[in-house]
Amino acid sequence: MKLEIKDSPGQLVAALTPISEFGGNIIAVIHQREPESSSDTLGVQIVLEIAQERLDPLVDAIRRQGVGILRLGEERLLHRQSVIMIGHLIRTDIGDTISRIDATGSAEVAELNVHMPSIIEPSTALITIKATTRPEMERALALLREVAAEKDLLIVEPVGEMDR
Repeated sequence: MKLEIKDSPGQLVAALTPISEFGGNIIAVIHQREPESSSDTLGVQIVLEIAQERLDPLVDAIRRQGVGILRLGEERLLHRQSVIMIGHLIRTDIGDTISRIDATGSAEVAELNVHMPSIIEPSTALITIKATTRPEMERALALLREVAAEKDLLIVEPVGEMDR
């Protein structure tokens, strides 16, 4: 679900509270403020699980909070690919790496499992990316390769391809 909320304190909580009230499970919230934006609204993407019969009442409750729903639908990220990254992942800001993939709008990091033996040794991460289409997956993987080269990280791919 993609929401449009007012850029003011408490609006994100107002949008998320009904999900809990209707028994939904929030899997991810993607909320990125653009400092140069002059808009008084923000886009927020929410990945959630909820029983189908509770969806309409949830939508009504969110709208009553003054939140706009820009897109609502079933899972759109149907292509899935896992890779292993090895290197100083934390020192090179794994959050930045994830944000770059998520910023594409057509792919996102769906799972991340990190093993850190010690602060001075390289870390290992199993990263699973989901994308809307196979070409978008290729684009996300190409971006991940660029980031890895920039940060001197090794990528082992593919670990598993699990397209639906």
